[in-house]
Amino acid sequence: MEKRILYWTSLCMVLTGVGAIDVTMPQSQYEYARGDNITLPCSFKSAININTVEAVIITWTALALEANVKDATILTYYYPLKKTGITPPYKGRVSLDVDVPNGKANLKLSSISLADNKEFECHVQIPDDEDGNQAASTRLVVLVAPSTPVCKIQGSAQYGQDITLSCLSAEGSPPPAYSWKRYNVQNQPVPQPPKTTDKDGILSLYNISKDTSGYYICTSQNKIRAATCNLTLAVMPPSMNIASTPGIIGAAVGGLILLILIIIIIYCCCCRKKNKDEEYEMGVHEGEEYHDKEPDRNGEGPRVEGQGKDSYEDSSVKRTERNEERSEPDRRDYDDRRSDYDDRRSDYDDRRRDYDDRRSDYDDRRRDYDDRRRDYDDRRERYDDDRRYDDDRRYQDRRRDDNRYDDRDRDRPPVPNNKPTRRDYDD
Repeated sequence: MEKRILYWTSLCMVLTGVGAIDVTMPQSQYEYARGDNITLPCSFKSAININTVEAVIITWTALALEANVKDATILTYYYPLKKTGITPPYKGRVSLDVDVPNGKANLKLSSISLADNKEFECHVQIPDDEDGNQAASTRLVVLVAPSTPVCKIQGSAQYGQDITLSCLSAEGSPPPAYSWKRYNVQNQPVPQPPKTTDKDGILSLYNISKDTSGYYICTSQNKIRAATCNLTLAVMPPSMNIASTPGIIGAAVGGLILLILIIIIIYCCCCRKKNKDEEYEMGVHEGEEYHDKEPDRNGEGPRVEGQGKDSYEDSSVKRTERNEERSEPDRRDYDDRRSDYDDRRSDYDDRRRDYDDRRSDYDDRRRDYDDRRRDYDDRRERYDDDRRYDDDRRYQDRRRDDNRYDDRDRDRPPVPNNKPTRRDYDD
């Protein structure tokens, strides 16, 4: 009775399974690190004998996670032709581990990246077996550690203002979770101010005050590891706005430049005054020139053609009046300055002559050195000539000795043929 029940049960199962294909994947999600070489398993079963079917088509597709993005076909395998068509984006890094009679169609991916963070579908199509489950899918999660986040302050850090502190990592898979912590000057954790919100890496601070100032640290973390960034928040009164700092710096720089210009002007004025004093000491007054000319005889001025005796007398009178007008102290002052100038001129001439003497002495020593150098070169040449002569003479002497030795061998008489052999008397 039991055998009969088992027989009918098996027959019902076979009849209900005719024309029903079943495609399965072991897991609904796989997690791998970026850069790994992975295999996504896929298996299928059919009530129809695979060896009797005309064709089996296996297709792997990357399903789009967003609504406006189309699905991307990875490859298509045709059986029994055993040909595989791979789309250009996946060529060189994808292959199919397939065994159709045993129902295996595994997808192999090499060097996975964040772009492979998708859902993959395995679809098997057999003619005359279209009922049942023809496809199965799985989710591939590429694990990437979060990059170092960037912390920023958005808003004006002044009393009574509302600001936000943002924290964001450029990459990370699964998407990292963010958290903010605050520390005081003693590096001790401090609770966040009231009404503070912390969501998706954005810390919102309301009605900030001096107590809001501190050291803030943001942590970006997923299941691989964590990364942090930090910033210092200094809340100031409105009068100490950071925006006014460039104006203060500009005013300070302008004042410094003005001070430098004043110093330069004062220095130029002092130098000019000093130069004038030196010219005065040299005996040269502004607008006055002195010429080394012989004084006019008897106080007479230079004679000009066409003038008579009256003109000479007028000139003499005027000259006398001018001489009388010049006071005796001015004359002595002029003579002193003139004498001082002559003394300095004489001292300069003496130094010039001394320099010329030293220059002449240097030239004499230079010529003497050149003479000695030429004499040394001459002796060097003679020494080289003598040495070459000695070498040639020694070579010729050795040559003659060798020739005499050869002649002695040639003059030796030949050995007679009947010469007795040498006896060894020691025996």
